Amino acid sequence: MILFLAARPVTAPPVRPARPVRPSPRRPRLRLRFRPLAPYRRIFAVPGTRSFTAANLLARLPMGMLSVSAVLMIAGSRGSYALAGAVTATGLAATALVGPWTARMVDRHGQARIAVPATALAVLGSLSLLLCVRHGAPDWTLFASYAATATTPNTGGMSRARWAHLFRDDPAARHTANSFEQAADELCFMLGPVLATLLCTVLFPEAGTAVAAALLLTGVLLFAAQRRTEPPVAPAPATGRPRSPLRLPELPPLLVTFLATGAVFGSLEVVTIAFADGHGIRTAAGGLLALQAAGSCAAGLLYGLLRPRGRAGHRFLGCTAAMAALMLLPLLAAATGSLAALAVALLLAGMATAPTMVTGMGLVQSLTPPGQLNEGMTLAVTALLGGIAAGSASGGWAVDHLGGAGAAYGVPAAAAALAPAVTLLTARRRPNRPAAPVS
Repeated sequence: MILFLAARPVTAPPVRPARPVRPSPRRPRLRLRFRPLAPYRRIFAVPGTRSFTAANLLARLPMGMLSVSAVLMIAGSRGSYALAGAVTATGLAATALVGPWTARMVDRHGQARIAVPATALAVLGSLSLLLCVRHGAPDWTLFASYAATATTPNTGGMSRARWAHLFRDDPAARHTANSFEQAADELCFMLGPVLATLLCTVLFPEAGTAVAAALLLTGVLLFAAQRRTEPPVAPAPATGRPRSPLRLPELPPLLVTFLATGAVFGSLEVVTIAFADGHGIRTAAGGLLALQAAGSCAAGLLYGLLRPRGRAGHRFLGCTAAMAALMLLPLLAAATGSLAALAVALLLAGMATAPTMVTGMGLVQSLTPPGQLNEGMTLAVTALLGGIAAGSASGGWAVDHLGGAGAAYGVPAAAAALAPAVTLLTARRRPNRPAAPVS
């Protein structure tokens, strides 16, 4: 029986036909890869970039706090805005003289070796100013103390130098990084005065200076500790002392445009404060200036998303022309006497300054020889500070002698018009040579 069962053939069960698969009524999903922030994600994907950027932002925030804190502290204790203004002007002049020398030392010996002791000396100057004001020291000690803060290194320039080293073969990435740095500058100069005013008025008059000094020292120490992204020190030239970037024929005309741009910033600040004061709402001046900085910050971030096309000189001419056109808006809005119209005009006018600064800094980087990036960019910042000082004085004079703040808005408009004029006149004489390599 068992043999009979084993001999029977095994038949497979009948195969049923498969049911046809009906297509799903749902439409397939379309996955669109829309990544508007991809350029910024790409630059921050490099190891170490987030760390040095965060530290640099901490060190850069006091740049918008120190002068405001000094004015509030000195005026509050001595009762003289004239003295406070003279002290801060002295510090600005000292920075213009010492800043390029400090940047040259950074290029020769490295960021960490020079930035830390230079910052420590500047912090001691701020603390000396605080103690002199607190204990009623003679006025000359205030000038000497604040002049000692001139050794503060150009933290923004050092950060830009790191980006230039990391992306020395990628112009598009450098453009994005420069745009981010300019937006960071605008953000710090927008938040710094607000924080300084809050500390000096809510806590005590010296709080702004003390906090700014602590943030500066902490930020620079953390920034200097990020050694893997630090640019290497360029070898000394065989001919001895390197030539100053000021001897390059293309750089001085470019610095004149930075001088004009600084005059726009300085005059716009003074005239806007006077306009708000004339309408009996001086407290609104900070908000109006914050709108201008916010417009510049947003434009800087958006400009970094664009891929630069054409020659940098042509782009710079277009940016300065746009700045000159948009700076007419506050003049027209002030003529109406409407504070709301002026707020919108300042927001729009600020949207041209960041692209101008980004493109201008890119030109400075391309013109400056290898190993002198910090010095070249500090010269641009020095020109900017000089323009701010001249613009502040010109704006104040115009408010007093041109019949009020409404007509005084012609000063920033005239300063903005000077930038494309200088660029256009010098563009024909600029040789069409390749950009200098960035080491």
